[in-house]
Amino acid sequence: MSPTALTQIVVDPPENGSGRRSSRRGEPVWELALQYPVQGDWTERDYFAAGFEQLVELVDGELEFPAMPNLQHQALSRFLFRLLDGLVSRQKLGEAYFAPLPVQLWPGRVREPDILFVQQGRLRRVGPGLAGADLVMEIVSAGKEQRERDLVAKRADYAAAGIAEYWIIDPEAATVTVLALDGETYREHGVFQAGETATSVLLPGLAVDVTALWAAGQAAE
Repeated sequence: MSPTALTQIVVDPPENGSGRRSSRRGEPVWELALQYPVQGDWTERDYFAAGFEQLVELVDGELEFPAMPNLQHQALSRFLFRLLDGLVSRQKLGEAYFAPLPVQLWPGRVREPDILFVQQGRLRRVGPGLAGADLVMEIVSAGKEQRERDLVAKRADYAAAGIAEYWIIDPEAATVTVLALDGETYREHGVFQAGETATSVLLPGLAVDVTALWAAGQAAE
């Protein structure tokens, strides 16, 4: 189906003769789609009630769909989560989690960080997810839209939500950037490469051997 034809269907869905829109083979299932809000009208209640089984984020009434993790992404995430979870569990500092898990930054803004940490005593539930976090990590997926989401949009969102630390793991640039909240914006604590150790401001015991991290990702390719 051409983009023009699909656009026409979306703008003017067919009717079944009784004034109700109906679907035909090769078209979207209108009977199902019309049970949900249109882009721009999604509320937090709609979002949580939908019970998504994939990565879906809520931004200004619209749904965003981050890329599904590939094997390299999974390997990097596993490596980082094990380090983080091991540290915070041993020292009883709080809880570490991994995606998929919706995190409410503020009412109407819900993100799904790849990895997150919540300090002891600060854990608060919102729907099936959590309200806020103290440290988040994102592994940047390939593609312009995905890179802009993690490098620009989420950086602004996480700072606005008061999340103390944001780690950006960028396989394309081969860097691990650690951002520490300074007032209302982030400052760079460090941009770490192979041969270096990425460190945390919030969790002084958290140290990531960047060479070992990339090796874990490459082993899964």
